[in-house]
Amino acid sequence: MTADSAPFIFPHRHLLSIEGLSPDDITALLDRAEGYIEQNRQGDKKQSLLRGRTIVNLFFEESTRTRTSFELAGKRLGGDTINMAAQTSSIKKGETLLDTAITLNAMHPDVLVVRHSESGAVQLLAEKVDCAVINAGDGMHEHPTQALLDALTIRLRKGRLQGLTVAICGDVAHSRVARSNLLLLGTMGARVRLVAPRTLLPAAVDRLGVEVYTDMEQGLKDADIVMMLRLQLERMQGSFVPSLREYFHFFGLDYKKLAVAKPDALIMHPGPMNRGVEIDTEVADDINRSAIRQQVELGVAVRMAVLEGLGQQPRNN
Repeated sequence: MTADSAPFIFPHRHLLSIEGLSPDDITALLDRAEGYIEQNRQGDKKQSLLRGRTIVNLFFEESTRTRTSFELAGKRLGGDTINMAAQTSSIKKGETLLDTAITLNAMHPDVLVVRHSESGAVQLLAEKVDCAVINAGDGMHEHPTQALLDALTIRLRKGRLQGLTVAICGDVAHSRVARSNLLLLGTMGARVRLVAPRTLLPAAVDRLGVEVYTDMEQGLKDADIVMMLRLQLERMQGSFVPSLREYFHFFGLDYKKLAVAKPDALIMHPGPMNRGVEIDTEVADDINRSAIRQQVELGVAVRMAVLEGLGQQPRNN
């Protein structure tokens, strides 16, 4: 990717969800992101595509991977990147979400990257500001850039998305990652399975158009991809699993459970991992089967593609 290559402008005003994106939209983002991978491995990683553009990362929830990768992505494209954490901003003093939107809008940013604990909060902000808005995760709704980086990882390792069997396992009920992934993978022609105890499946799981299993051996049988999810204890009100030890026994990924998947099945996890809860350490660190570190690397490339595509759009002044 070079600064003088044809500009990439995404045909949507915002990136709030995977829902509503076409296969062409998704492919265009993945293709653009793939072009950034090698650049990110070079000594000089910086471009000037977003020179003069301001990117504000507004995180109402703690984050390491997502916030850092968006910050790196913006800086590598030459943009002016500002990080705002709710814990140290006026939000902590009682400012409402809409007042925050009005305040930020008056500063004329070009892109607003938002993570929020409430589903729909990012959509609400997008309706009140003039700039492009990227959803970096909202409640239990969606996390679109995570699904895009997962898709890029799969495409690079398997050569395609269409026709693959992907088992998404664990805490599906509380996972925005699971929702975005099942939407993206379904759009791109993959066969999606959800594997979880009944207590960790969404209420309307039968309407999602995917296969559902409550037994790991059945759910992982002949899978091409095994995507584990973090057990999100902070979002749980009440007891969803008897104990962490019992959860690992039945639903934690180890080599015994993995044996029923395809011999070259790829292991994925969006992070952060609870080792010994969702996944065995030896499996997570398997250099031949695990793509977990690659997911982190590709997150920067995907977010560069998204920022480039949205950051060059004209503002709604």
